[in-house]
Amino acid sequence: MLFRKRINYVAPMLASAAILLLLLSGYFELPSISSLSPTTPAPLLAGSTRFPTALDSVGSRDRDPFTSLLEAFNSWDAAVGCPRIRAKLAANATGAAEPPASITGGAAWATVTCGDLATRHVGVLVKGWTWIPDALDGVYTCRCGVSCVWSKSAAAVDRPDVLLFEGATPPPQRMKGLPLRAYLDLEASRKPTGFEDIFIGYHADDDVQVTYAGKSFHTSRSYHISIEKRNDALIYWSSSRCLPHRDKLAKDFLSLVPHHSFGRCLNNVGGPDMALSMYPVCSTSDNGTPHWWDHLHCAMSQYKFVLAIENTKTESYVTEKLFYALEAGSVPIYFGTSNVWDFVPPNSIIDASKFSSLKELASYVRTVANDPVAYAEYHAWRRCGVLGNFGRAREMSLDTLPCRLCEVASKRGGKSADAL
Repeated sequence: MLFRKRINYVAPMLASAAILLLLLSGYFELPSISSLSPTTPAPLLAGSTRFPTALDSVGSRDRDPFTSLLEAFNSWDAAVGCPRIRAKLAANATGAAEPPASITGGAAWATVTCGDLATRHVGVLVKGWTWIPDALDGVYTCRCGVSCVWSKSAAAVDRPDVLLFEGATPPPQRMKGLPLRAYLDLEASRKPTGFEDIFIGYHADDDVQVTYAGKSFHTSRSYHISIEKRNDALIYWSSSRCLPHRDKLAKDFLSLVPHHSFGRCLNNVGGPDMALSMYPVCSTSDNGTPHWWDHLHCAMSQYKFVLAIENTKTESYVTEKLFYALEAGSVPIYFGTSNVWDFVPPNSIIDASKFSSLKELASYVRTVANDPVAYAEYHAWRRCGVLGNFGRAREMSLDTLPCRLCEVASKRGGKSADAL
C-alpha cells in the first residue's frame, strides 16, 4: 500500500519533468499572440493594461484585398469583437481625468452652474456671416430652463440680447441696455477683434468653443455610405484650393499609393466634376447644376482611406476635412495638429505624425488595405459605441452653439450686462 502511494506521487513528478524537458528542447512550440489564428481571439491578459487586438498585429494575417466592408466587420467580430476593444480602451484610459461636472462649452463656463444664470430667455440676431447655415435658425430649449431664439431675421429677433458677427467686425462700443457683441472666428489664425463681449473660437481657452465635428457644417451633403470599397484606388483626395505646401505633401505621399484625386489640385480623374459620372448613386434629386460638395461624402465613402491635410498645423485646429471622412465611413490619413486625439474617437484615424517617413506610412496603408480585420478595427468606435473624446467634440460643435451662446449670454445678464 505504501509502495503504491509512492508510485502515485512519483509518476506525476516524472511526467511534469518530461514535459518541461520537451518544452526547453523546442519539441513543443507554444503559439505567440501574434501567431494565433485570425478567427481565434487572443486571451485577455489578466492584471495587465494591454489587450492585444487587430491593430497590434497588422499584416500578420493572410493578405486579403477585400472589397466588402460588411464582410470585414464580420471577420473582426470573430477575431476581436466589441467586448475586447472596450476592455482595451478602458484599460488605456485608466487614470484619465473625468470631464467637469459643471456646464461646459469654453472658458466662459469654468465652474459655472445653473444658479449663475441671470435671464431665462435670450435672443441672438446673426448680423454678419459668411457660412453660418440657415439651418441653425430656430427656437431652442436649453439647459437650466433657458429658452433661446436664434435667427438671421430681425422679424424673429426684434429685441436681441446678442448680436453675432462672423466675417464682420462688431461695433467698437456697447452701452448698457444694448445687445452683447459676439464674434465668431474658426480660422487657424483666430484672433479677437477687441470689440466683442464674447469670443467664439475652436480652442478650449476661448469664451465659447466650437468644433467642426457636428452636422451643421455639411447639412446639404449626400449621406449615402458605400458598403463596397475600391481596391484599384485606395485613397480619396480632393482639394480645389491649391496651397503649395499642402500640394507638395499630398503629391509626395500619393505618388506612393494608388489613389483618385478630385478637385482642381493634382486631379487625376479627368476633371473636377467626375465624381457623379463615376458614382451615379451619389446624384441628388435636387434640381439645378450639382456642386462638388453635394456628393462629397458619398464619393469618398467608396474608398478605404481619405487623405486629410490641414491648411495650417495649429493646436486644436481640426477641421471638416477630418470629420467628413469619419462621417463617410472611411479611414482618415491625417496630417495636422498634434493634439488631434482630443477630438476624434480612439483607434479611428491613421495619424501620419506617428510614422518616420512617407514611405513607411504608405507601406502601412497598403498593408491595412489588405487586412480586413485590421481595417475593420478602425471602424470599431462607431460599431461598439466607444466614442472617447469625439463625444465631447460633438457636444462642442456648431450644432450646439445656439444654446451654448444663449447660456453664456444669460450668465452675463444679456442686455443688462455692464457696458464695455
